[in-house]
Amino acid sequence: MPAQAPSRAPAPPRRRTALRHRLAELRGADVPAQPLDARALAALAANPGCRRRALLDGAGVDKTALARSLGSPSGFGQSQFAFMRGNAFEARVKADGGAELLRLTHGRLGGGPEPAPGESAVPELAAAGPEGRAARTALALREATESGGWTLLDHPMLALDVAGTLAFLEPDAVVVHPDGGWTVVEIKSFPMIDGSADAAKVGAAARQAAVYALALERVAERLDPAPPVRHHVLLVCPKDFSNLPTASAIDVRKQLSVTRRQLARLTRVEDIAAELPEGVTFDVRRPAAELTAAVEAVPATYAPECLSACELAFHCRARAREEGEVTSLGRAIRGELGGLTTVSAVLAAAGVGSEGAGGREDPGDPAVAALRRAAGLRAEALAGGSALTGGGALGGASC
Repeated sequence: MPAQAPSRAPAPPRRRTALRHRLAELRGADVPAQPLDARALAALAANPGCRRRALLDGAGVDKTALARSLGSPSGFGQSQFAFMRGNAFEARVKADGGAELLRLTHGRLGGGPEPAPGESAVPELAAAGPEGRAARTALALREATESGGWTLLDHPMLALDVAGTLAFLEPDAVVVHPDGGWTVVEIKSFPMIDGSADAAKVGAAARQAAVYALALERVAERLDPAPPVRHHVLLVCPKDFSNLPTASAIDVRKQLSVTRRQLARLTRVEDIAAELPEGVTFDVRRPAAELTAAVEAVPATYAPECLSACELAFHCRARAREEGEVTSLGRAIRGELGGLTTVSAVLAAAGVGSEGAGGREDPGDPAVAALRRAAGLRAEALAGGSALTGGGALGGASC
């Protein structure tokens, strides 16, 4: 098991209050904050170098509305039909006090005797505000662990410190086993056919569940002794083409390790905000030109993967292409090119385009050497193709 990154000490109350005021100013004083959910955190952990997303998510800015105001509306999102279908399936899975869900949990993960119908606990988690719900969830988890029975926590609230701001996360469910172990449950509406589901969707669910498991570990650390948070989460999906639930245990140790490491690398939101010019705001009611300048004041790290994870991806892609950034071609290509960060620099190193042969790049650089070799092969291929085309044209004329 990989070593856990040391947790940061919580900020003093006065400092945290000042940060909240600052983030509210960036968002718009009377604009409600958008909650930072596990899906957004998973996407943020996948691209920890993007200060723009870290600040906008930390400030609770509505990125969908912001992208619309910038003239680059988001191109993804869940349809209303899929949302309703997912809610209906989740209600079926949790019916009768979660009897079917607990049966699936026991069948896939064990953790004690088989749950008896009507003997499992489903504590009430309602409280005022997210802080109150998080505190009520922590108390319910402690009581459930001490009880030694099966307990289902329906939509608990977990808190996780992310780059200096608290994110409140709401998993579909958490199950406490009689042996004291805690399990995160993810309920999805995509089908599991013959025991397997779409790999991309399962991967996304695993990354999201890893965020919940990380937040759950933070709760467990405050108890003595700390209960074990299982590294296998329960993924519940419709079976085949029916609406009957089936489940699979997904090992998320790799996703947990990556999420810990990437979130620890995030620049603190207060540090990013301190570098902004005076008067910058992301209030979507401001003119488009002002919003564009505000967004451009925060550095972004665009990659094609952002198109499926961030509402500002179209805007950032357009800017990356305008500036000739090689990141717009993908992280793999960016990694192969070393210190060559722009398309013009790549062309100059290869001796292609207006920069002329060779440019100023070091020929001893492996990336430069590979580019020049590739440019030579391309020139030979084009020369050969031109000769073949010319011969074909002459042959056609003679006929």
